[in-house]
Amino acid sequence: MRKKFEAQLADLNKSLIEMGGEIEFAIRNAVKALLEQDVALARQAIAYDDEIDAKEKDIESQCLKLLLQQQPVASDLRLISAALKMITDMERIGDQSADISGITVYLARKPYAYSLDRIQMIAGATIKMIKEAIDAFVIKDLELANSVIGQDDIVDNLYLQIKQDLISLIKEDVDNCEEAFDLMTIAKYFERIGDHAVNIAEWVVFSLTGEHKSNRII
Repeated sequence: MRKKFEAQLADLNKSLIEMGGEIEFAIRNAVKALLEQDVALARQAIAYDDEIDAKEKDIESQCLKLLLQQQPVASDLRLISAALKMITDMERIGDQSADISGITVYLARKPYAYSLDRIQMIAGATIKMIKEAIDAFVIKDLELANSVIGQDDIVDNLYLQIKQDLISLIKEDVDNCEEAFDLMTIAKYFERIGDHAVNIAEWVVFSLTGEHKSNRII
């Protein structure tokens, strides 16, 4: 019975890795569409959100079957509970990637007045956080999970820099106001994606230690 349970847990880990790959792919496509003002790719990125939603439902089903059909001990309960929480944040990351692509469709109408170098940087930082948070769960690496939590400051600082850049852009020419507002919204989405990566890492910590910032312990 335990061997069957462990095999199902391995399948759960595999599904989480797959979903992590999907949201990483979604963000990369969203960024590529933004940088290249590629409307077709942006629309594909928006449609791809359905794949992520389907994967969330699949993992949720796996978790519920593990809870109902097996007899998990406390550490198993923590792991499965953490997975259920993680996929909620992962699904929201997919939503926000689609939202970024939605804005890209409108921004593609004319050349950018603002360099997107820092947008690329904040996107890269959030992708790194997501990948490492999921890796930490799969390989049960507490140090890596805590490292992801610490990386949130990098994303927050990049967001503040982008915000200041865009305020300066508006001051230079008020005609840049619409583009600046849209890019600021995109930067905010990336800042939120970083927050979701932190949430995932915090649930990894919970799965390994039974401790969470909310002070709930199982």
